[in-house]
Amino acid sequence: MHTLQHCRIEARIEALCQKGCAQVRRDIAALESGSQLPETRDLSAEERRALLSELKAVMAVYGDACRL
Repeated sequence: MHTLQHCRIEARIEALCQKGCAQVRRDIAALESGSQLPETRDLSAEERRALLSELKAVMAVYGDACRL
């Protein structure tokens, strides 16, 4: 069973990934620098860290290039 926190993070990942590969990479860089995104403003610091970790894992599948 998914926790509420896990569901919140999954929903944000889906929303962020809808922006496309290049934008997700920019969003990851912004999160790494401590910036907030509209999709992460109401998340706790722990949730933002988990979201960032998940986004990195998703993007690792693509390596250095994004599919077109």
